[in-house]
Amino acid sequence: MPTPPHAIGFTLDPLDRISEKRDDEAFVARLRDDASTRFLLFANTVPLFRRADGHDPLFAADEAAKLGAPRESVLLGRDAGERALFACTFDTSAEAAADALGGVPVEGIELRPVAMQGLVAPLLVSALGEARSMLDWHRRHRFCANCAHATDSAGAGWRRICGNCGAQHFPRVDPVVIMLVTDGERCLLGRQPQFAPGMYSTLAGFIEPGETFEHAVYREVLEEAGIRCTDVRYFASQPWPFPSSLMIGCLARATEAEIVVDEKELEDARWFTREEVVAMLDGTHPQGLSAPKPFAIAHHLLKAFAQGGAL
Repeated sequence: MPTPPHAIGFTLDPLDRISEKRDDEAFVARLRDDASTRFLLFANTVPLFRRADGHDPLFAADEAAKLGAPRESVLLGRDAGERALFACTFDTSAEAAADALGGVPVEGIELRPVAMQGLVAPLLVSALGEARSMLDWHRRHRFCANCAHATDSAGAGWRRICGNCGAQHFPRVDPVVIMLVTDGERCLLGRQPQFAPGMYSTLAGFIEPGETFEHAVYREVLEEAGIRCTDVRYFASQPWPFPSSLMIGCLARATEAEIVVDEKELEDARWFTREEVVAMLDGTHPQGLSAPKPFAIAHHLLKAFAQGGAL
């Protein structure tokens, strides 16, 4: 790997997911009742944090019980110390959850800023990402895609079953290619209207059915920037729980230089020299242009290029 996996956000996942035990209801119940077990609590999709000392997302069973019965519960796994970790979501606001927890100072904060600002340790960021993806999947898949009947959670939260037709539904992950296209000493970057002012990033797009990730790179770059490319190479990957993508980082080499921007997808796209990329990463670009922060895989693709690793 060009970069260590833990250098990219949401990639440090040392939990033992004990997937072989998910259908053992007695085992799961024992874990849930164990005094050492901890719970990640969500008010809908917003994680809750104890604020007495920093941002602590871990709550004990008696604290979780104060919020009542969760809408969904998922066994995430066990950490290196054999402590189990569950994720629970409740149909309430973060403010109401904080009130229900009584004297514990609690705040609900969206996961994206928590992760971007490094407010919790990387291990817990990864667990929160896993939890958010799973809980959001439950929220979006409460009804059977086969017969439209309501479904029930099973397998410690890792499966939904339709009581009407018997169909089983499993969590989905949406693969996305994110690619840095180079042309000698320069690389292709674009920006979308929702980006922060002056920020440019690598191009990205969802993989379509029947495509390899290499073909998706070729297609997306051609569609968004009018550039044909070749020599696609895998770089690294990153789970992205908004709601449940897997970013597949790639490098590619352009075979032509004239950019034709798809204005439905991008606000702008242009070539950047290696020197400009270095300045963007350092925050010293003379025009105030910037790049994604280290939490994002795009940052590491650009860093590899800046250091000469994407030739």
